[in-house]
Amino acid sequence: MLELLHIENIAVIEEADIQFRPGFNALTGETGAGKSIVIDAMGAVLGGRTSRDLIRTGAAKAFVSAEFSAVPPELPGLAENGLSPDEDGNLLLQREISAEGKNVCRVNGRPITVAQLRQLGGELLNIHGQHDGAQLLDEELHGAYLDRFGRTEEALGAYRGAYAVLSDLRERIRALQMDEAEKARRVDSLRFQIGELERAELRPGEEEELEARRNLLRNGEKYLSALSGADYCLSGDDESAGAVSQLRGAEEALSGVRSLNEELEEAYRRLEALQSEAYDLAETIRDLRSGFAFSPEELDAAESRADQLYRLKKKYGPTVEEMLSYLEQRRAELDAIETADDTRILLEKKLAKAEKAVREAGEVLTAARKKAAAELEERIQRELRDLDMNRVRFSIAFAEKEPSPDGCDVVRFLMSANAGEDLKPIAKIASGGELARIMLALKNVLAEQEAVGTLVFDEVDTGVSGRAAQKVAEKLAQVSRRKQVLCVTHLPQLAAMADTHFSVEKGEEKGRTFTHVVRLDRERRKAELARITGGSQVTEALLKSAGELLDAAEIYRGTL
Repeated sequence: MLELLHIENIAVIEEADIQFRPGFNALTGETGAGKSIVIDAMGAVLGGRTSRDLIRTGAAKAFVSAEFSAVPPELPGLAENGLSPDEDGNLLLQREISAEGKNVCRVNGRPITVAQLRQLGGELLNIHGQHDGAQLLDEELHGAYLDRFGRTEEALGAYRGAYAVLSDLRERIRALQMDEAEKARRVDSLRFQIGELERAELRPGEEEELEARRNLLRNGEKYLSALSGADYCLSGDDESAGAVSQLRGAEEALSGVRSLNEELEEAYRRLEALQSEAYDLAETIRDLRSGFAFSPEELDAAESRADQLYRLKKKYGPTVEEMLSYLEQRRAELDAIETADDTRILLEKKLAKAEKAVREAGEVLTAARKKAAAELEERIQRELRDLDMNRVRFSIAFAEKEPSPDGCDVVRFLMSANAGEDLKPIAKIASGGELARIMLALKNVLAEQEAVGTLVFDEVDTGVSGRAAQKVAEKLAQVSRRKQVLCVTHLPQLAAMADTHFSVEKGEEKGRTFTHVVRLDRERRKAELARITGGSQVTEALLKSAGELLDAAEIYRGTL
């Protein structure tokens, strides 16, 4: 249940705290006073779409919070996002909207995303707008309403799984279909590309090895000269001793006195290590020198190979590895084309089985929907009788269609507004008031199956008046005994039926427009009902009538 809605800097509302109560809560007020802003604030804190235009002029940011009580801890939006109510079962939703368009959302102080807030908000509160009735005119939505009522998720999921397999097979078969001329052209192209890449005998890592060898061959003289110089310094020649020989001489010079003290012993060991390292290094340089054979022919071959790789990279990929990957892809494509007939035969056999699976899953789904439709018809008919629509007949018609992602059924809501008239599509015969009441009936039936604890009705009484308005008020009162109901209304019958009545009032202070939300006592309720009924001319007769309306509503609520 929504306990408290706190609003800061939303349009003309600078700051407001609305403490809702259990049961039926009504909000009334002059046109333009800001009733819709309260609904917009609710939508914002539930993760709905907002605009920076919602922020009050001159303010840097807007803020809305909603405190809910008795929140079931098993709600999917809590479990999936690692959230939970506090120890008293309360949940505080908050959303801050800056002028730069940034959003900061929190649940019980923990930051979450707008998408997470939207998921959770939809499980706590449903807002039914004044234009929802128009959705009944869209027959594409009728099947979704029926599935929602009938809880056909399992059958629908099984059907969609089978349909996904069917769609995949059809796409694969379509991809294999190619006329013979196009097929021949593609085969020639693939064979040419494969042949060119295969003749190149590419190896992973070859490019790096080739580049290193080319660089060495291009600098062959410098390479040999440097090695020769290093070899002479380390090994010497017939006329002069190198570093290795000199280190050996120093080692021998100290060998006779090394035992006289620790310093000499340490110096000897260091010379011994240096001499050994110098000897190994000399051998390495000698091997490098003898192992390098410069050949102009080898350099020409390396340059030629580099040019070949450059040309291939321009056609098949920026690296040898990517060219090899391209080669494997083209081999696979060629194989697929050459075996396409065999593959298509196999796929077509699978397609026949997939089509059968879709038909069978579709039949199961259709049966589930028809069973749900019979129950929904009865439930809607009962709701319509409660709404003073005794002569209206409501029915759900089925027609077959080609399999699609949502099934094999065309679902249409039909009605007959008067006795003796045939059932026809709602879009063709329902008036605005009838649409409003049918949608209210549908929403009530659906709400009974959901865990949502609070229902908000934003001027759903549009086009309803007189006796019908009284019946709508009574229906909302009935619903409010199972769920918390918040209703924005212009009808005195609905406002009088509420357990708690708020007035949304607009005023001006210091050149600025302000909106306040005030909870009304009985006397102020009488005045507000009189205003709704008679406009600006509130007479004693209107006040008396308002009192009688409140008394009658209280008596009715006592019977629930």
